Amino acid sequence: MKKSIFVYCEQRDGVLANVSLELLGAATELSKACHHEICAVLIGHGVKALSQTLIEYGADKVYVADDAVLKHYLTEQYAQAAYHIISKYAPDIVLFPATSIGRDLAPRLSARLHTGLTADCTKLEADENGSLFMTRPAFGGNLFATIICPNHRPQMSTVRPGVMKRNEPDKSLSGEVIKVEVPFDSSRFAVELIEEKVEKTAEKPIEEAKILISVGRGMQKNLPQVKDFADSIGAEISCSRAVVDSGVLPQSRQVGQTGKTVRPQLYMALGISGAVQHLAGMGDSEFIVAINKDKNATIFGVAHLGVVGDAAEILPHLEKEIQAQKA
Repeated sequence: MKKSIFVYCEQRDGVLANVSLELLGAATELSKACHHEICAVLIGHGVKALSQTLIEYGADKVYVADDAVLKHYLTEQYAQAAYHIISKYAPDIVLFPATSIGRDLAPRLSARLHTGLTADCTKLEADENGSLFMTRPAFGGNLFATIICPNHRPQMSTVRPGVMKRNEPDKSLSGEVIKVEVPFDSSRFAVELIEEKVEKTAEKPIEEAKILISVGRGMQKNLPQVKDFADSIGAEISCSRAVVDSGVLPQSRQVGQTGKTVRPQLYMALGISGAVQHLAGMGDSEFIVAINKDKNATIFGVAHLGVVGDAAEILPHLEKEIQAQKA
């Protein structure tokens, strides 16, 4: 049997999470080295139609567990479905998103499968033998550790959203969709979902934004000004941990090791010094602009364009120039 890389493709209410497609991109890169087959694992109810999208993004096969008991994410139900698929088809590598669901599901499966799990990876590499090299931040982001799992299979890791680059979809690709019947043990279903309430927000998730204006401690008092500027150029607001700790913005807006990893086309850092924990979350942005009064700020080391000065004074001039260019 050909060795394979399994990707757990998270969906919510029939909508694929972007990180699922990013993980298929990561699996594609790994497969170039080890020549493993790329297989998507899709679990839910009424989700089979999503299989074609997964094939277009790089899956050779899609294993689908579609059952009414999987309509909503409940740990035991999903763990039984994923365990059945993984134990039956014996992949060499399994990748999970480091989301609330992935972080709940992956460690339970690693325990049931008697294998290791490396969490919150920021880099994945493989050799020709299929050994997986999983790199993650350690010691508060001050160094990176590369971890291997030589004696147990499958090799498992969770990967943060926004870290990996997804493939361009190709509608000409074809793949095999395999429906899997899961022998559920309902006696272990200890939790019942009574009601689901979904918080609605007009804000776009920062990991999906093409332009991010990120504020640090030095600009948190000027947030209304920054928001006006962001609205004028179609950007989203993000921030450093110091701003979250001050209660100015929610944790969902935080970029960094303890926040979210982003890869926008443009990242503007206003009043951010550039602690290594923050850089770990935005270092792969396509173009980084930093404005800081401290000419020795670490952020300038990764910025493509740096401006030494007070961002609160510079923003009005910048906005005026942008509007002139638009006109």
